[in-house]
Amino acid sequence: MRRTPINTKHNGINPPFEVFQPGRQQIPFVFACPHSGRVYTRAFLESARLDPISIRRSEDSFVDELFAAGSDLGAIVLKANFPRAYVDPNREPYELDPGMFDGPLPSFINARSPRVAAGLGTIAKVVRDGAEIYSQKLPFAEAQHRIETYYKPYHARLRSLLEETQARFGAAVVIDCHSMPSVGGPLDQDIGASRPDIVLGDRFGASCARRLTDIVERAFSMQGYVVTRNNPYAGGYTTEHYGRPAMGLHSLQIEINRALYMDEERIERGPNMPRLSQAIRNFIRALGEIDWRFLRPLSATGQAAQ
Repeated sequence: MRRTPINTKHNGINPPFEVFQPGRQQIPFVFACPHSGRVYTRAFLESARLDPISIRRSEDSFVDELFAAGSDLGAIVLKANFPRAYVDPNREPYELDPGMFDGPLPSFINARSPRVAAGLGTIAKVVRDGAEIYSQKLPFAEAQHRIETYYKPYHARLRSLLEETQARFGAAVVIDCHSMPSVGGPLDQDIGASRPDIVLGDRFGASCARRLTDIVERAFSMQGYVVTRNNPYAGGYTTEHYGRPAMGLHSLQIEINRALYMDEERIERGPNMPRLSQAIRNFIRALGEIDWRFLRPLSATGQAAQ
């Protein structure tokens, strides 16, 4: 396969994200791709101690392409263009490691989360394999710039899409689309373990109706994929923050094994990517065929989401 070159810009990443909408939204689903961004600023690459391939190991590479069919099938697709290694929208706004910065940080930052301890805060210290990103400490103003310019607009748009969707359908679902290495890495609890094809994260039933998770699991299992739930990923900030089933707001994280569709070492699309893209198209089509009224809040349906 042809090597995918790193995409760089001298200045900012504009637009920071893109929204793909159907002519008319037909199902109450928003597919969000927060980690598939692959546009790097020249200044960021110059501040890094890693080569271009190593710094891309934090990407959920090509996930936006896998889920692109969503807008063809009546859903909305949101994708970040900025890379996860630059700023991570699947974190709280200010999960930061004080040791990364050249001065004191404001009192409102969260320096104690497990994600910060692992080096994977809103501004990551390391890429996924544990290699440190920066050659020197950063000014806090740089973190603030990334969060205010990229992170917050991304979430503002996601919130507005969910609000518009719920106003239209009475319920809204964000499917947070990710990929995972095929083997647990040095920062993972399942280090060295081979992983299933698909992991569904619903915060152990807290972030979306269990019936929805059942439907998604069945849609992939029927196509021959091995699907598990909440292990090793139960969902991140997006799943936890937006998932309010009792209010008709649901959030489900999907993690796809990278070995299914790409060369993990070279970060290239693999020969089986079209097959997986078709399987995801089939899955989204299946969502369009369900009676999704069960996703509405208690006051609208007379029964809690299950």
